[in-house]
Amino acid sequence: MPDLVRVEYSQTGKSKKTNEYGMREMQEKAFAARTAQYLLIKAPPASGKSRAMMFIALDKLKNQGIKKAIVAVPEKAIGASFSSTGLKQYGFFADWNPNPKYNLCTPGSEKSKISAFLGFLESDEQILICTHATLRFAFDGLDEKRLNNTVIAIDEFHHVSADGDNRLGEVIKNIMANSNAHIVAMTGSYFRGDNVPVLVPEDEAKFTKVTYNYYEQLNGYEYLKSLGIGYHFYTGRYFKKQPDRPVSALEEILDENKKTIIHIPSVNAAESSREKYEEVNHIIDVLGDLDYQDEQTGVLYVKSKRSGKILKVADLVNDNPKSRDKIADYLRTIKSPEDIDIIIALGMAKEGFDWPFCEHALTIGYRGSLTEIIQIIGRATRDSYNKTHAQFTNLIAQPDAENEEVKVAVNNMLKAITASLLMEQVLAPNFKFKLKSDDNDDEESGDKDEHTIKIRGFKLPTSQRAKDIIETDLNDLKARILQDDQMLKAMPGNVEPEIINTVLIPKIIREVYPGLSEDDVEAVRQHVVVDSVIKNSIIEIQGDKKFIRMAGSFVNIDDIHIDLIDQVNPFQKAFEILSKSVTTQVLKLIDEHIQSIKIEMTEEEAILLWPKIKEWREKTGEAPDIRSFDPKQRRMAEALIFLRELKRQRALNEQ
Repeated sequence: MPDLVRVEYSQTGKSKKTNEYGMREMQEKAFAARTAQYLLIKAPPASGKSRAMMFIALDKLKNQGIKKAIVAVPEKAIGASFSSTGLKQYGFFADWNPNPKYNLCTPGSEKSKISAFLGFLESDEQILICTHATLRFAFDGLDEKRLNNTVIAIDEFHHVSADGDNRLGEVIKNIMANSNAHIVAMTGSYFRGDNVPVLVPEDEAKFTKVTYNYYEQLNGYEYLKSLGIGYHFYTGRYFKKQPDRPVSALEEILDENKKTIIHIPSVNAAESSREKYEEVNHIIDVLGDLDYQDEQTGVLYVKSKRSGKILKVADLVNDNPKSRDKIADYLRTIKSPEDIDIIIALGMAKEGFDWPFCEHALTIGYRGSLTEIIQIIGRATRDSYNKTHAQFTNLIAQPDAENEEVKVAVNNMLKAITASLLMEQVLAPNFKFKLKSDDNDDEESGDKDEHTIKIRGFKLPTSQRAKDIIETDLNDLKARILQDDQMLKAMPGNVEPEIINTVLIPKIIREVYPGLSEDDVEAVRQHVVVDSVIKNSIIEIQGDKKFIRMAGSFVNIDDIHIDLIDQVNPFQKAFEILSKSVTTQVLKLIDEHIQSIKIEMTEEEAILLWPKIKEWREKTGEAPDIRSFDPKQRRMAEALIFLRELKRQRALNEQ
């Protein structure tokens, strides 16, 4: 199947250059907002968020009256990102030198770490590093005012949630309400897979946001030229031969010449065999024959059955602590692409994991969290001299009409495709949109910018809140839109584009931002739709004019009107690619699933229609068509879909 998303980059080197203080582009941008009491930094993996936090925390300690800095990371391994770092040698005024005594991302009981945390608050030391868990536990019974004049940096902030059961979210809320502490929140992704907001709107509004997008990061690399995101479908088991092909889906898609991380499915996922160690063995069998395992490093040496060369494989699925620590230590010390070829992981090698040489992130099984997908893609998008292209492939189960899990498989496929739609939006260059009128045609400065597009009938925001949403939150809002159940049913083309753009999208905006006026809801809506449509379109230059090709229309860019854009389904392109890449039967299953959700029918009516359906089939040789213009045929088709779904549900209940 061809890539659903492919983005080319300019290799400008800009995102890797440093200023006179040793700051890269993202770090300089974040440092400019260092005086904010509440600062949210949204930037992709490998952009330098850890060091950006060091710069900001040191300035708060030196110049802003802050006495202590607490850094909280999601897991112990990530704590290494905040170990002692020399910054003076690059031009900054101080080095980052935490006392090892107060680095709590080390072995030991949680009780001893809480004791050390409380001792730190009474000491003269300025820097402490701990896990999110330690921060949560230490906060129990702690008077928030003891954190006065402290900066608390939360790494991987998407682990926080406004959900009442999320303890870390409650901790942050109480710190903000009951102390003068500063908070620096950092995340590579602000998307959650569960539709629960990270912060409630009134708390989120207090944060100054610094957004450094994926395109800025990747376009400014030195080596990486392109990124592809694709999907590959299989039936049965991913490691077994396919019914219509001589090899397994895994063997088809796995290229031993690319440095690859393979993320196997969770043992609770439908794609899992429930035997994770056996799945590792199957992957090794696909590669070749195990020659031996190095006792010191834990590296598996596998002789390739394709080329005969020796492949170095790391098994991070084995959860024996001694074996896991051995191979993890080796991976932390590798210096060249030749040191490892393939990493097999389950639950590891995601956020905070650094293997710059990785070219291919191959993920088996549907991932429900957009955050997890972005983190996995981030493993392959480090800039490194050994690659010009990075690839993310999701290997997922193809719906099978004979399988009682067909509904789950269809849902997973649809959600996987919507994840790629969001990534396309995140990875593409950003545009600025302005109102076009005859009066301002060429007057305003910056109008000649290739990333500025003027649109007739375009509505501009009136409040600062709406301006901030458009400036920093569009991708977050698109994530919410793409995860909405009603949108999921509408996106493949089952609902008119105008309904998607002018009814469904504004409804979601009102839910996410309840305080916006109707004028600002409309302004935000137009920005979301226009940005999505333009990023899904192709801009071409012919002579001295620019044209945009969107949904079959070829329009002079100077003649674009918002009414024209509202007639385009901004998310349909991926489904068009999908329709060319799977069988007619699979497409039919997807369509039937979507229709079954929408159908309103009683069992009695369906049973009454069954004789007519049989009569129709005998007469025509075909089942009634759901897309027929004849309302009677269409209703029979709906009854047939309803009865199939009813049969599936009863079969499941009998198990």
